Amino acid sequence: MYLPSLAQLALGSRLKSLSDHFYAAVDEVYRTCGAGVESRWFPVLRFLWENGETTVSDVAQAIGQTHSGVSQLADKLVDAGLVCRKKDVQDGRRSLLALTDKGRADLSALGPIWVSVRRGIVRSLGEEGLGTLLDALAATEAALQERPVVEAMLAEHAALTSAALEVVSYEPALKAHFYRLNAQWLERHFRIEDIDREMLGDPERYVIAPGGAIFFARLAGEVIGTCALLQESPGVYELSKMGVDETFRGMGAGRSLLAAAIAEFHRRGGKELFLESNSRLKTALRMYEQVGFVLQPSTRPGSHYERADVYMVYQPGNPKRSATA
Repeated sequence: MYLPSLAQLALGSRLKSLSDHFYAAVDEVYRTCGAGVESRWFPVLRFLWENGETTVSDVAQAIGQTHSGVSQLADKLVDAGLVCRKKDVQDGRRSLLALTDKGRADLSALGPIWVSVRRGIVRSLGEEGLGTLLDALAATEAALQERPVVEAMLAEHAALTSAALEVVSYEPALKAHFYRLNAQWLERHFRIEDIDREMLGDPERYVIAPGGAIFFARLAGEVIGTCALLQESPGVYELSKMGVDETFRGMGAGRSLLAAAIAEFHRRGGKELFLESNSRLKTALRMYEQVGFVLQPSTRPGSHYERADVYMVYQPGNPKRSATA
């Protein structure tokens, strides 16, 4: 499934999906059993049943919903004849919600259904699974009360946007990011070829061991980009496997990675540095030209990539110059 792969980013969507599932299930039980209520009405109706007439604010606070949300739901319950609004005799400025005679009569017949719902959920989820879920919900609610999530998210955003981008060299713990970042853009723009799959799956064998290097761009601990410097032969290197998370555009990751790879090429005393790309990648090609890669008049002989229709060679001191000019 797709949503689980998004982890924390899809927490709200997954909870909503589960919520909708349980609402729909209970509604079907209500309809089948001839009850004239809806599952989304339950918290308000049950609270009024147990506590008597009260204000919208009190109901909202008790069930953890907004004042406007409870007020809109109350309007539906009034239209259904289950709830009425009445003036507070002690404070004429306030209105109270109260069950009608119809509401009390309808709820008084729901006991067998509510028991069935409880037991059915236990049968479906299992005692242990249900207990784990309820404990997790309680812990989540308590944590959100203590540490509001909006404040936490904005604090993390401030830390990320103020952090300095760093470029680090390959280490085994970063291996999965090399595959993830490259596969992300390859699947978006082209397809993963066999040669890609081999190299991305075992970078230590196909990049590091033959004398190459891999770099990663990291922002406050988040790995957002990568590139490789492949050694084709003594002194001859290929800039390859440049991949940057497209949701981090404008952070300078691509240029920083490119600078790190070129610096490593010079540090090793390299004689030739080239790259292969595709003419559709206009932004990347401009970046390569700006740092000194020169477009060649034809593709590279013996290219390993089906998608490669651009061949560029690094010529320091000659930025933005084309070999076809």
